[in-house]
Amino acid sequence: MSVDTATVRRVARLARIKVSDEEAERMTGELNSILGFVEQLDEVDVSGVEPMTSVVAIKMRLREDVVTDGNVPEKVVGNAPVCDDDFFMVPKVVE
Repeated sequence: MSVDTATVRRVARLARIKVSDEEAERMTGELNSILGFVEQLDEVDVSGVEPMTSVVAIKMRLREDVVTDGNVPEKVVGNAPVCDDDFFMVPKVVE
């Protein structure tokens, strides 16, 4: 894939970035270099390589899925200006 100056101007317009003619020419070369590198990476054979979450093989720490601070609705709504049956009362915002 190759990027031309018109594509750079179009992307700049979509991103609402002001780009001069000189900047568009420079960005065309830079973007083509980046895309060339990505195409080069696409040529690497990664068959048999497992997806990784880290470059170092570590086991993720897990915590127990337990409720640690709950079942106290009175404290939760204690500072609410208006509440009803342990629920916050708010003004109606949709007509």
